[in-house]
Amino acid sequence: MQLITARCLRSSVRILCLCLVINGGLLPVTTAQVNKARERIAINEGWKFMKYSSTPDKLIYDIRPEVADRNDNIVADSKPTEAVTVTSTTNVLKNWILPSANEFIKDPTKHHQRPAGNPGSDFPFVQNHFNDADWEQVTLPHDWAIKGPFFKGEPAEVGGGMGRLPSPGVAWYRRKLDIPVTDKGKMIYLDVDGAMSYALVWLNGNLVGGWPYGYNSFRLNLTPYIQPGGENQLAIRLDNPNNSARWYPGGGLYRNVWLTKLSPLHVAQWGTFVHTKNVSSAAATVDLAVTLENSATSDQRIELVTQIFTVNEKTGKAGNKVATFPPAPHTIPAGQQTQINNSIIIKNPLLWGPAPLQKPNLYLAVTRAYSNGKLIDEYETRFGIRTLVFDAEKGLQVNGKPVHLQGVNQHHDLGALGAAFNTRAAERQLELLRELGCNAIRLSHNPPAPELLELTDRMGFLVIDEIFDSWERKKTPHDFHLIFPDWYEPDTRSFIRRDKNHPSIIAWSFGNEVGEQYTGDTGAVVARKLADIVHDEDSTRPATASMNYAKPDMPFPKEMDILCLNYQGEGIRDAPAYAHLKGIRTPPLYPAFHSKFPAKMIVSSETASALSSRGTYIFPVYNGISAPVSDSTGGDPVNKFVSAYELYTAAFGASPDKVFASQDKHPYVSGEFVWSGWDYLGEPTPYYSARSSYSGIIDLAGFKKDRFFLYQARWRPNLPMAHILPHWTWPERTGLITPVHVFTSGDEAELFLNNQSLGRKKKGPYEYRLRWDSVVYKPGTLRVVTYKNGKPWAADTVQTAGPATKLHLQADRNLLQTTGDDLSFLTLTITDAHGILAPEASDLISFSITGPGEIVATDNGDAANLEPFPSKERNAFKGLALVIVRAKKGMPGTITVTATAKGLTTAKTIIKTN
Repeated sequence: MQLITARCLRSSVRILCLCLVINGGLLPVTTAQVNKARERIAINEGWKFMKYSSTPDKLIYDIRPEVADRNDNIVADSKPTEAVTVTSTTNVLKNWILPSANEFIKDPTKHHQRPAGNPGSDFPFVQNHFNDADWEQVTLPHDWAIKGPFFKGEPAEVGGGMGRLPSPGVAWYRRKLDIPVTDKGKMIYLDVDGAMSYALVWLNGNLVGGWPYGYNSFRLNLTPYIQPGGENQLAIRLDNPNNSARWYPGGGLYRNVWLTKLSPLHVAQWGTFVHTKNVSSAAATVDLAVTLENSATSDQRIELVTQIFTVNEKTGKAGNKVATFPPAPHTIPAGQQTQINNSIIIKNPLLWGPAPLQKPNLYLAVTRAYSNGKLIDEYETRFGIRTLVFDAEKGLQVNGKPVHLQGVNQHHDLGALGAAFNTRAAERQLELLRELGCNAIRLSHNPPAPELLELTDRMGFLVIDEIFDSWERKKTPHDFHLIFPDWYEPDTRSFIRRDKNHPSIIAWSFGNEVGEQYTGDTGAVVARKLADIVHDEDSTRPATASMNYAKPDMPFPKEMDILCLNYQGEGIRDAPAYAHLKGIRTPPLYPAFHSKFPAKMIVSSETASALSSRGTYIFPVYNGISAPVSDSTGGDPVNKFVSAYELYTAAFGASPDKVFASQDKHPYVSGEFVWSGWDYLGEPTPYYSARSSYSGIIDLAGFKKDRFFLYQARWRPNLPMAHILPHWTWPERTGLITPVHVFTSGDEAELFLNNQSLGRKKKGPYEYRLRWDSVVYKPGTLRVVTYKNGKPWAADTVQTAGPATKLHLQADRNLLQTTGDDLSFLTLTITDAHGILAPEASDLISFSITGPGEIVATDNGDAANLEPFPSKERNAFKGLALVIVRAKKGMPGTITVTATAKGLTTAKTIIKTN
């Protein structure tokens, strides 16, 4: 058994008016003082953007190997291969960029020295006087590829694996920075939350630095190149290679970008770490480590004061003060960093725990540094107090209470919005997952936007935070393996320093299905090297990597603190329906891993990979519980649909039914992370001519698949619910067998067709659905009544729809803020005259808008639909479509959204902006 105690959540900077304790007295701190001490300014507006349409410039980070075969229709669990060796030339900028990593390389003897010279200084785009008037004006976060168009046919420049969108390419972003004379003497940093990828940054014609990995946040010091009071030109070059990912990466400055202004002595980047111990209902010890950085040329004497406040769960702002760390003087040597440690006890702590059974209570630590009584810096750290126990027999315990992991895997895109992060869009995803009964998220397979972790903290989700999909061996020709030797340490350290104060994070994952599983002791050495870095940065959480190949008797799993198994628990290609397939083949391995590592908790970090197209039913229906989809079994290769009976899977996958049975037979397994929670752009198994995945429990537009209710029945056993599939509008199937399945949290059900009972059935051992596989279709009403422990529980009804006649438009939110990034997601439904969903309707819908808003994107959830997302016309898919509306910045008023279609009644809805 391993015991790991609580810690904090992400550090950030905010402006507060408070009173501080200095040498036993109270010193008022004004907003002006705080502003002067530290400024963090969003610079998301006012950018000019240009993407090359042909041969780009020569300002490259490094050369890359040629790609002879661009086919990305490769089974996801294919064996990674050795890297292709290429030799750099003297013309690349790599040696000027590597010093950007020095802050995150622990051994100073391995720090990179910047060569002489200033590459690119004579290039026009970095010059202050360059005329970029004809460039596109954009606001960040910005994904240059999401507007399309999609690449169609085969071979395509960008295939289905990367979403068929024009994410590869080279582009530039330019922006003026207004730096007043009063900033002279300050440290000024550029903070980039995410840039895809190979970012190179110039200021006033000077190459500042960069960061290759597109998912990591990074900071660059602009101070030596700033001209206070003068014109400052920022220029950022991004280079996004094709064949660089197994999913849609997006392109551009796709997360927030900040300008941070500091005194020479300040709290370092991500410079606090809060963790707690001796936690009980009566008290908790809070340990605080603060790293101070002195960029001045002389030693600095400072006094550090930290106060702790509760966080108001509704407003997210500081509440009551609960503790103050004893102030103490410190001397920080010139040009160095110093870590200051302190502890305090909080009485009657409010614990952070996963919803819905526990409350995600948060605290705020406000740290201030003073020099000669003057405030010189303020830094905020949000954190939670909680304990974690990882038990090999009992699973995960949070605050002493067992928590079964009911998790999903999530990629970073936001559907029709692409990779450009939007807090409301991410919140909507989590809200639907919470309704599902999900309590945990695995971030696949890269660091997320910082705001996503703020949401998981606030909403009470548990998180496995992950950084790499590949190490030294490659999965795609241009993936991370090209830069792994130089960047594995700085990427890993910066990833953990940024995120380690989030209480929602329960474990670090430093790899997913990496090729080093196949290389015996050699691969285990790489795993150990990464695990050691993780432990060095944060010894309070387990370090792990997910395994789809490594077996219990191999060296690789020995390096894991907890065992994360992808598909191996329920077995891979081991059932009769999968016998003809090539690839990894393993029996269910929960018992073997548990026997070999009796002290390590097992997590099923990827399960299922079931596939379906929402609302689509293909006959005949497989009579077992799990089968690989094919063109003749569960698949429609003409329309690129997969049957929604939720029995069909990827070649390496398993149905939910099979997964549930395997876990129930092995109760020591701590839970699962389903592949996947939402459909995502790219990796459209089994039809690579499509744009997006089929594996989500929720489709790309945010509409629930039938599988949603199968998981909800399991994950919310106390919620009375029942769900019938398929729909019951089949004029072409009159007299034909049309199987009916019922998902319910009850244990028994009776099915009626036109009020005639078709029999009462009870779930048997390891059964998770009720099936009536011999129902002969005739139009009318299907009704199910379910029971639990012999008592009525829940009911559901589906009816045969008449001709489609009406449009309905429903907004998820009818009041938006005028911040410029607030969204409303509107569902368009086509019904018959009686309001019954027309389940096969595919009418072309036209959307229009008046008032202070704009239509950002439309979608319908069909993975094969290649209409560009910005289109204001969209065919419904199975009776539904989506339109996303954004309120314009600073423009309150009334927005009217209208939907029209030929032969159908018009629908309108009103949205207010505030």
